[in-house]
Amino acid sequence: MGIEALEWLREAKAEYGVSVITEVATPEHLEHVLRAGLDGVWIGARTTTNPFAVQDIADALRGVDTAVLVKNPVSPDVDLWIGSIERIYNSGIRRLGAVHRGFTPYESSIYRNAPHWSVAIELRRRIPDMVLLSDPSHIGGRREFVPSLAQEALDRGFDGVMVECHPTPDCALSDAAQQIVPEELATMLHSLVWRRTHVAANDLRDYRMHIDAVDNRILELLTERMDIAREIGRFKREHNMAVVQRERFNELLLAAEARAEATGLSKRFIHRMFSAIHEESVRQQLEDANLSERL
Repeated sequence: MGIEALEWLREAKAEYGVSVITEVATPEHLEHVLRAGLDGVWIGARTTTNPFAVQDIADALRGVDTAVLVKNPVSPDVDLWIGSIERIYNSGIRRLGAVHRGFTPYESSIYRNAPHWSVAIELRRRIPDMVLLSDPSHIGGRREFVPSLAQEALDRGFDGVMVECHPTPDCALSDAAQQIVPEELATMLHSLVWRRTHVAANDLRDYRMHIDAVDNRILELLTERMDIAREIGRFKREHNMAVVQRERFNELLLAAEARAEATGLSKRFIHRMFSAIHEESVRQQLEDANLSERL
């Protein structure tokens, strides 16, 4: 972090009357930022991934009154993310928020970082009062994706967005492709639609009762499926067959994905759902086999 850049931020704060924050990765960075009188800091994804680095920053924050944002780690690990937040909280920081900037993708994607929205939603479920922002610039990786990803974040109940803006993005020294110009930022901010996250319970009562009934049926069917899986496991043991029959699983998966289009469900969702069901079926069969051997 250049000391000269901190002076630029101080000048912007004084001239425009805005709050100014920047990223820190070490206690030394934090010391310079606090000395410069900035309003807060954020901890980047790669730092969040390292509990030792986060703890060093947390120790340096003891007795300090400042705002801290914690970006998600590079892997979709909600426990690691929450662990970093807790380290900062335990240092005495109370002006604390989380930033969802997506995760390193493990498969091809149009985005720079895989959103894995469910990870951020799970963080919100576990820490309901946590301020949760989304970073559509880092998720998308290209400026044309920023408005739609920002709206999707708001539709999912996020409290706000963290957007990269530059007067001449193509001249930016880093992340040039994902930055938008100030005029585009203004247009986007005026066009974003903020959704209500709380409504009167009676407004959704019938829908929620219907969903609860469907969820109960799903659980009953999954229980029935696992009962059958254990019976199949016993048959396999009697006939000295391997628990995992890969050809059968591939057939099941391809058939389910083929039906996905007709149902309006994404192939990606169907693939993940049936993979999870198959994994649990295998676990049930192995657990049943181990129990039988102990008996």
